[in-house]
Amino acid sequence: MTQFQVTLLRWLALVVILMFFNRTSDPYVKFKIAGKEVFRSKTIHKNLNPVWDERICLLVETLRDPLYVKVFDYDFGFQDDFMGSAYLHLESLEHQRTLDVTLDLKDPQYPEHNLGSLELAVNLSAKEGDIRDATMLLRRNWKRSSKCQSMRLSDVHRKSQLWRGIVSISLIEGRSLQPMDANGLSDPYVKFRMGHQKYKSKTIPKTLNPQWREQFDFHLYEEQGGFVDITVWDKDTGKKDDYIGRCTVDLSLLSREHTHKLELPLEDGKGVLVLLVTLTASAAVSISDLSVNMLDNPQERHHIMQRYSLWRSFHNLKDVGVVQVKVIRAEGLMAADVTGKSDPFCVVELSNDRLQTHTVYKNLNPEWNKVFTFNVKDIHSVLEVTVYDEDRDRSADFLGKVAIPLLNIQNGERKAYALKSKELTGPTKGVIFLEIDVIFNAVKAGLNTLTPPEQKYIEEEQRVSKQLLLHNFNRVRRCIMFLINTGCYINSCFEWDSPQRSICAFVMFVIVVWNFELYMVPLALLLLLAWNYILIASGKDTRQEMQVVEDLLEDEDEEFDKDDKDSEKKGFMNKLYAIQDVCISVQNALDEVASYGERIKNTFNWTVPFLSWLAIVALGSATVIIYFIPLRLIVLAWGVNKFTKKLRDPYTIDNNELLDFLSRVPSDVQVVG
Repeated sequence: MTQFQVTLLRWLALVVILMFFNRTSDPYVKFKIAGKEVFRSKTIHKNLNPVWDERICLLVETLRDPLYVKVFDYDFGFQDDFMGSAYLHLESLEHQRTLDVTLDLKDPQYPEHNLGSLELAVNLSAKEGDIRDATMLLRRNWKRSSKCQSMRLSDVHRKSQLWRGIVSISLIEGRSLQPMDANGLSDPYVKFRMGHQKYKSKTIPKTLNPQWREQFDFHLYEEQGGFVDITVWDKDTGKKDDYIGRCTVDLSLLSREHTHKLELPLEDGKGVLVLLVTLTASAAVSISDLSVNMLDNPQERHHIMQRYSLWRSFHNLKDVGVVQVKVIRAEGLMAADVTGKSDPFCVVELSNDRLQTHTVYKNLNPEWNKVFTFNVKDIHSVLEVTVYDEDRDRSADFLGKVAIPLLNIQNGERKAYALKSKELTGPTKGVIFLEIDVIFNAVKAGLNTLTPPEQKYIEEEQRVSKQLLLHNFNRVRRCIMFLINTGCYINSCFEWDSPQRSICAFVMFVIVVWNFELYMVPLALLLLLAWNYILIASGKDTRQEMQVVEDLLEDEDEEFDKDDKDSEKKGFMNKLYAIQDVCISVQNALDEVASYGERIKNTFNWTVPFLSWLAIVALGSATVIIYFIPLRLIVLAWGVNKFTKKLRDPYTIDNNELLDFLSRVPSDVQVVG
């Protein structure tokens, strides 16, 4: 069958109407032939009248299959919104003639709605020569150049992914906001949006003058600036949140490398937002082929080493370092399509920086051979590499993920990482080969450790998970059991279960209390760190024993999950009982903590006057004793009493006088009862 070549010279969307009220969008276009996606355009951020001005050559087997065009609004972290589609019937085109075609966008579910139009310049011509790959040409319209530059697919991705600066916004406060609740107050929070980047502040309850004091960093993709949309909402539990007002920041009006204090009145409501906005230029963040990367160039590497040397420790404190990630290939991936293959692509994320490779179609052992370069703002960040399967008509399928802390990276080591599940709790199928280099300034990294970490983009709300609930419950239980075991060990010294151990503890207690100085507290912690380091260096790593215990607990969880799967055949009640046991344990623990807090409150509230008078006598006596007797002697007397109580009276029952007193004070529940 004869093949034909379709050349799309340019796309010009005249009007794209978004399905939300007076809001902008980040549109991109997908082209499909015979159900297969053949091209995806770049994303035009924050524009209802986008101009792509791209050119692509496509090979078609037959003119009977129409070209299916779909427009989407890109939403980072969420499913992209559908904005309309249309068909271009190739049989209606003339050969060797460029035609301007206008496609009206429609929604198949609501065909009466007008969603805008899309303009194409299409030329249909016979195939010439042996063309193996479709070529892409991108004209950078902001240069108004008539010369087309040939670019690889990775370059097209890079155009839309890379950022040229950082917009740092500090949300300070709100003033005189509009009351939205019946009590005359509001529970305000703020949403920020710039292109596909979104942030949400914390909620300040019951106030019209909230103090947030939060900072958010956006990536600036456009050299001429951009807009930050800001909306203020009132949090309502159990129903839709109330809209308070909005405002916009035009970044093109702000000078760079300078902090601007802005007091922005809300357009649709009452009140003012106070912000601090700073625009700073970014360092290199890039995607390149494996044959071209900066750290393999001795001069570039030396320049970067000098940039992050100790001599420049106090220059640009936020620029901590640079990380270069070589994504080589993957092997043995999961088959996500019905054909037994996958269409894998790889996404590399560091904090809020997110870059991706091209898609390798119909392959379980893809080779990408790409190099990603990121700025490091926090050396404690975790590098996340996720492999997805590209799907034509829905969001990408998850194939596997690895998470690598930057401090655990061995520079220049090419290593195979086993892919794991989304929660990183267990392995999935396949491995990915990476080579990573990290160069950073230790002084800057240490100083940034003492500052708040960068907040990530708004993520989807987490669902209730029985397995995660049990896992977190076991984590808390392990911490509590450690404290209980420590307390039991100390109590065994008082009980003289082992005379030799109790004598050593008693002598050490007397010496430490008698010679105690405040500097001994950090000194003791320092000695503990040094002792653990010596154990690790000598091969006696206590962390391995803890890992064995955690593995055993995970095995128990897996066996529990297997039992759950078997119980699905028997019924749903076993799952319910398992969740009920955890909920009862959590319920009892919360009740005990709340009860002790309420008993302390009721002691000072004179709920039981006799107990309050008794507390006055005890506190008055303690005040006089501490005033006239040095604290060192009091602690020493308490310790001698605890150590010798069992020797003086072997049959005495150990008790805690303070807890015994509080047990007599009623909680709020007991008072009401």
